[in-house]
Amino acid sequence: MATAPTTVVLFGATGDLSRRKLLPGLMHLFETGLVDQIQVVGTSLDELDRDGFVDFARKAVEEFGGERDLTVWDDFAPRLHWAPGAEGPNGLRRAVEDAEKAAGVFGESQRLHYLSVPPKAALAVVHELEEAGLAERSRIIMEKPFGVDLASAVELNNELHEVFAEDQIFRIDHFLGKEAAQNILAFRFGNGLFEPIWHRNHIDHIQIDVPESLGLEQRANFYESTGAYRDMVVTHLFQIMAFTAMEPPTALEPFAISEEKNKVFRSMSPIEPHDVVRGQFVGYRDIPGVKPDSETETFIALRCYIDNWRWAGVPFYLRTGKEMAEGARIISIAFREPPRSMFPPGSGVGDHGPDHLTFDLADRAKMSLSFYGKRPGPGMKLDKLSMQFAMGDTGWAGAVLEAYERLIYDAIRGDRTLFTSAQGIERLWEISQPLLENPPVVRPYAKGSWGPNAIHQLVAPATWRLPFERGWRDPNAAGA
Repeated sequence: MATAPTTVVLFGATGDLSRRKLLPGLMHLFETGLVDQIQVVGTSLDELDRDGFVDFARKAVEEFGGERDLTVWDDFAPRLHWAPGAEGPNGLRRAVEDAEKAAGVFGESQRLHYLSVPPKAALAVVHELEEAGLAERSRIIMEKPFGVDLASAVELNNELHEVFAEDQIFRIDHFLGKEAAQNILAFRFGNGLFEPIWHRNHIDHIQIDVPESLGLEQRANFYESTGAYRDMVVTHLFQIMAFTAMEPPTALEPFAISEEKNKVFRSMSPIEPHDVVRGQFVGYRDIPGVKPDSETETFIALRCYIDNWRWAGVPFYLRTGKEMAEGARIISIAFREPPRSMFPPGSGVGDHGPDHLTFDLADRAKMSLSFYGKRPGPGMKLDKLSMQFAMGDTGWAGAVLEAYERLIYDAIRGDRTLFTSAQGIERLWEISQPLLENPPVVRPYAKGSWGPNAIHQLVAPATWRLPFERGWRDPNAAGA
């Protein structure tokens, strides 16, 4: 469904995120016809003109746009405009108005301001928009982090609300833009098979595991002031946890879903330091920009609880870190094991742990259900089996929007379902205070590992689902 005429004002237009995701994504939305009446006004502090920006965008689309039909480029390029950052609010307003006049939509085009800028620059951009008179009839997309603790989050939201109403502010979490994350809602609430067992009576624990193999060479200066908890857990992993744990919304519409997510946050117990393992990969302190005695964590694993009727007593284990053995985005639901008294010794039941339902949140969405089944032949010998689904195996794969594309499209339409509210963010910082005020010691871990050894005590008597004992099946492989 096509949208209303929209002018996207892209701050930080020559940055890495813009090059890799935003410019290719905007062209794809135009190519698909989802956002066919679009103008893009780029701006940054780089000394550039319109021709330079168009050339930058062309190279970004060619390098990161995937298998795009570049014949569309000739239609998309005239929609790109440039506002030199040195010209300030007046130059920005003039560029936006010129773009809208050229498209014949001046006075009727809505505006979407995307702040692809460092967190410390965000409020300066907000006030520039206010001074330029571009806050009305507009929405604003903000990148994480949304504060670094409760006080800073409250201060940030208060200052934002001086210029923009809450329903104009879209705090982006690209994890929730992935098809697999949204598929959790469909899987839970669209099937009578799983929702009845989605609670403490049948689920032993849940793991949300997002290890990253990437390092921090380009981001160490930023990371020193945040660390893994602020950078990943508050803004990403807790949001995924809310999707996994929330009660059925009254409708699949933004306010109802946001309210159920906020109920999860309100029900969360404070994060206690004894439930947390912090780590730092060996060599982090040698990176330029990092203090030689830095205590910033590049890894974190924690156990948390949702103190409500559905989840009382069920631990949620969250883990993320840099320079780890592999990159993955996994949600794993471990079901309670049944009594084994009827099975003879040596049958194999329970030898491979509990049944698991696993969601892979990678760009190619996948799901797997593992369970025990009888091995053919005499006697009662059980093996672990699995059923798997991959989006790439279906005829829908080409229809998948990349996460940023989906979220930009939703923001243009005013759909807040996948975005975070001020209330939710402030509550997450509130429950984080015990950890932030008294963080446990940082433990070293080797690059290419799964984190410090203390993570095994944290999850015991269970074990971490990653690394997998068996990989995902390739349906195209021989014998699959």
